[in-house]
Amino acid sequence: MLVRLKLRDIAFFERPVHFARPFRFGAVTINATPQLFVRVEIEVEGKTTGKGTAVGASAEMLVPKWFDKRPELSPAQTVDGLRRSLAIARGLYLARTGFQTAFDLHASCIGAQVATCAKQSIPALAAAYGPAEIDKAILDALLRAAQTNFFDGMAGNIAGIDARLSPDLKEADLTTFLSGRKPLPRVAIRHTVGLDDTVEGEGGVADLRENAGANYFKLKLSGDPMADAARLARIGKELDRLGREYKVTLDANEQYADLTGLQALVDRLDREPMLRSISSKLLYIEQPMPRDITRQSPLGSLAARGLIIDEADDSYDAFPAARALGYHGISSKSCKGLYKSIVNATRAAKWSAGGEKFFVAGEDLTCQAGLAVQQDLALGAFIGVTHAERNGHHYVNGFGGTPVAEAQAFAAAHPDLYADAGQGIRLSIHNGDLLTGSLNATGFATSVHPDWSALRPLEQPRSLQEQTA
Repeated sequence: MLVRLKLRDIAFFERPVHFARPFRFGAVTINATPQLFVRVEIEVEGKTTGKGTAVGASAEMLVPKWFDKRPELSPAQTVDGLRRSLAIARGLYLARTGFQTAFDLHASCIGAQVATCAKQSIPALAAAYGPAEIDKAILDALLRAAQTNFFDGMAGNIAGIDARLSPDLKEADLTTFLSGRKPLPRVAIRHTVGLDDTVEGEGGVADLRENAGANYFKLKLSGDPMADAARLARIGKELDRLGREYKVTLDANEQYADLTGLQALVDRLDREPMLRSISSKLLYIEQPMPRDITRQSPLGSLAARGLIIDEADDSYDAFPAARALGYHGISSKSCKGLYKSIVNATRAAKWSAGGEKFFVAGEDLTCQAGLAVQQDLALGAFIGVTHAERNGHHYVNGFGGTPVAEAQAFAAAHPDLYADAGQGIRLSIHNGDLLTGSLNATGFATSVHPDWSALRPLEQPRSLQEQTA
């Protein structure tokens, strides 16, 4: 099903998003941030694949202080770094003028993208943001041109994914993995408990109006073993009130300075009765230490807790490097790159065939209702992520500031994903799960696009020198 294309245009837009409650993770608290929208136009080679030209779209939050956490930078400066990543990627992608596969475009640009961004003091994780968002929009256009859906298109490797960026794999590993995928019909949500979120009582972790009936919970950590242990004990006590089986994951967002602090927390989880509720239901611990410390720190006995990397996942060789240190998993986020998620899922399947379990986890850096949540959900359902963090619906009220007509269009096209229960159109959660049936639409998991006329052009990025002048 391989289809070649060439780009005609890439355009960026944004929309302000105001949060319904503060979202605190790591050292930052977010109350509002822009959402990016990408629109691309492509031309496909030949006439046998359907339409000759097509428009594709993607969306993602421009999240401060996650891709780049350097303390000397303000939140606004880190968002501007993402805008510069987008601008650099646009130039590199549009410079490729011939017909090629979607993965050809990605693979031929990602190295130059990271190198160019490094010269502008943009770290690799933020550098990958630009290509990640453009790639999603290109894939949406490609699938529309070929008149097929994401699941069928990717099973047939319509993007032409190969092993050039992952030499530890063989071409057959990728094609076998892709062709054997059967998308999950439903994916459980994992409810995020941010560091500023209420624990007890009304609005707390056991309040069904807040957790939407979730059976999985993602608990943020502060990096202080004593404070984290005390808070986890409180959360465990509340979750036990649910009266049903539940599972938890822990996410430190790089806040533990080293293995010593992490070991102190794990020791308490292992031995303290007040933490038994959390410890017995713990699936994995996510990105405990800073990304640079992570790369230098073999886990040793801590590996038994099934740790995963997230922020340290800034290159195609990050997962093999993490595996050598004792990590067993890695996060999938479409904002880090859909092709990398597929490559890593292929690795996890291949490595697990040897008897030791490796896995890809579904994490969500506030994917908002509409394009972002649908495309990320489809990616997870395709690679086999059975439960995924879904926090956009919790921290933003439904579609937020999206025009009503646009929200209604998404709800009409995807009635299994959205509903209006009297508080506006919101994500529809069925016994703790999201349904994926309507994501089989032609294109990348969406029947509709945003109202482009209601969006403003992406704010022009400034250099760090301009920002500090």
